Amino acid sequence: MGLGPAMRARRLIDGASFGSEATKAIGQAFDAAWAEIARNFGDDPADIEDARLKLANALLSVASEDSQDVEVLKKAGLQRLALEYRESSPSYTELKRRATTRTTQ
Repeated sequence: MGLGPAMRARRLIDGASFGSEATKAIGQAFDAAWAEIARNFGDDPADIEDARLKLANALLSVASEDSQDVEVLKKAGLQRLALEYRESSPSYTELKRRATTRTTQ
């Protein structure tokens, strides 16, 4: 049986190359951040798993060995996650072009 979404994201964090204090802070920041955004991802287990893994990766990308402030980590991780979603989303111009293309076909 596979790991659930909670386990995969936590395993990623717990397996990161940080000391125990930094890993603990990253895990706490992950839990606090997820509590804030979880409702945005609905009930689909695949969507939840994807979002949790993206959050874990975002936190790990902003963390360092000296990371111990959970609130700072949480905010930085959420900002990084938002930036990744923004960068992967089509721009307003692209959405407008698609809508225009659909209406003219």
